[in-house]
Amino acid sequence: MTDLICIVCPKGCHLKVDEENGYKVTGNGCPRGAVYGEKELVNPTRVITSTVRVEAETARRVPVKTNGDIPKGKIYDIMDELTKVTAKAPVNVGDVIIKDVLGLGVDIVATKKVTA
Repeated sequence: MTDLICIVCPKGCHLKVDEENGYKVTGNGCPRGAVYGEKELVNPTRVITSTVRVEAETARRVPVKTNGDIPKGKIYDIMDELTKVTAKAPVNVGDVIIKDVLGLGVDIVATKKVTA
């Protein structure tokens, strides 16, 4: 039995996941908590939010995020990739900064507009 705190919503339900019983989840306040509890033990993933350098007169960095979940074990590898990138203004929300980062099928996208 593993105890987790759900991070799907601000409620923070205290979950118990029974690995020996098909990853049965209890303590969840909604169905999303059950999905999170099982996924966290079988294949934990995260969305990364960060910033990358940008060549612009109006900003030094632009906020970015992954456009999907990435394996938790790849977080530091992706952060290393972000340090190697410099975007060029103009940058719009949703612009792909790194396509298919580390071959994971997930892009790094801008989350703020930066003008030249």
